[in-house]
Order: sequence, then C-alpha cells, then structure tokens
Amino acid sequence: MTRLGRTRLYRRRFTRNRSAVIGVLIFALLVVYAVAGGLVTSWSWNQPDFLALTRPPGGGHWFGTDQGGNDVYAQSVHGLQRSLVIALSVSVLTTVVSAVVGAGAAYLGGRVERWTLLIIHFLLVVPSFLILALVSNRVSGDWRILIPLLTFVTVVLPARVIWSVATSLRERDYVRLAEFMGVSRPRIVARHIIPHLGGLLVVNLMLGVVSAVVLETSLSFLGFGVKTPDVSLGSLLADGSLAVSSAPWLFEVPAGLLVLLTVSLTLIGDGLRDALDPTSAAGGRR
Repeated sequence: MTRLGRTRLYRRRFTRNRSAVIGVLIFALLVVYAVAGGLVTSWSWNQPDFLALTRPPGGGHWFGTDQGGNDVYAQSVHGLQRSLVIALSVSVLTTVVSAVVGAGAAYLGGRVERWTLLIIHFLLVVPSFLILALVSNRVSGDWRILIPLLTFVTVVLPARVIWSVATSLRERDYVRLAEFMGVSRPRIVARHIIPHLGGLLVVNLMLGVVSAVVLETSLSFLGFGVKTPDVSLGSLLADGSLAVSSAPWLFEVPAGLLVLLTVSLTLIGDGLRDALDPTSAAGGRR
C-alpha cells in the first residue's frame, strides 16, 4: 500500500467531495467574471447611457440599465470585483492577526494572556455593527477604510478560538524542547505553534471571506458601506431594492451574484474542513 503525502491526501479527500468541487468551479467562474468580465462590453461601470434609462435586459445592455442609464452588467462586474477585494483582504488580515494574537497569548501566558482575553471578551459583547456603521459613515464609505474596520470587528472570535486550541499545543514536547534549546519566544510561536494550526487557519480563511462579504454587503445595503460613485454588491442591492417591482433586474443581478459567491465559498470551506479533519467521514477514505 503506497503511503500518500499529507498534501496529496488532503487534495484527494477534497476532490472526492463533489459539493466542494462544485464550489471551486463556481468561485473560479465568479473570479473570471470579476477580472475579465469588463473586457467583453463597450460600457464602463460609471459611463451612463442617457438614451437608455431603466431599459430592461437586451440590445446593447445585456443586463439592462438603471435609472441613471448605467449599464447593469458593467456595474455588476465592478461591484463583484470590489466586494471580492474587500472580502479577501479582510479575511487574510483577520487570519494573520488572529493567529498571531491567539497563539501568542496562549504561549506567553501570564499577564499577556489575561489582558488579551479581557480585551477579546470585551469586544465580543460590544455592538460591533453599530460601531462599524458610525465610523464608516464618517469616512464617506471609502472601501480602503472599510478593510481595517472590518478586520478589527471580525478578528475577535477567530482569535478566541485559536487561543483555545493553542493552549494545548504549548504543552507539547517539541515546544518544551525548543524552550530548552534557548529558542526565542516569538520564534517558537511562529515556527512551532502557528504551523500546527494550519488546518484551522485555512478553514477560517475561507469562511472568513463569507463573513466579510455578508458584513460588507449588509453595511453597503444600509448605506454605511461603499457609497457612490463607487459600487459594490451591497450598494447595487440597495439601489435595486428601491425598484424591485418596476425594474426587477436591478435587484436580481447583484442578488444572484451574492448568492453564488456565498454558496460557493461555504461549500469550499466545508470541503476543506472535511479534508483536513482525519475523523470526518465526508472526506472519504485514503
């Protein structure tokens, strides 16, 4: 019986999960749509056609136009691109910061651990959405400011989870051996604790994209996130909801993209969790 490498084993378990593979295909198509979708249309997302106001799909405007004559196809491409950039940036930053904070607090212990947990538990009970709405409204919905704001809000729970897992790792023999050899504390955290949290971090990374997309969309939908002249899926949904009966395509296009994005990422996250979990029956046999 041939012994499989760890990476190859995880890949085989993941590809046997049909839902996860479908999620990857959907997400890949959405990325291609966001990156290259604007190359196949002559309209720009901020270029209105004043001769075609609120025109239904067809003709020169594949997904129709809005009340200002903006091409819905071009705007959906740009909106999906903006939402993806925000969500991926927030998820990566959240994963890195939560790993450093959670693992560092667990290993260092003592006063550092107590104060870190005190701050985390305090932030968990603070109405974060209200703070996000107030701060983002003051900065006029700049998407570059939204990234650190969303990271600050979403990093708390993953850091708490990583801390609870890392508390068991700090007692392992390889950590004690590194201490005995005089390895510095930051190096022990970076080389001997965080790498052993790889499976948890990968799952958090993917599911964090879903959380960031939903949070950014909710803020933009309520008028506290991305604002005109820029657009995101949330702002497109907000504008489309005002004309859902008279011009349903304005709501259906961004809503469909949002559903496909969240469903695909959720399927990928579930597939990664099953592939990395040796006790999961969903990943199949070796």
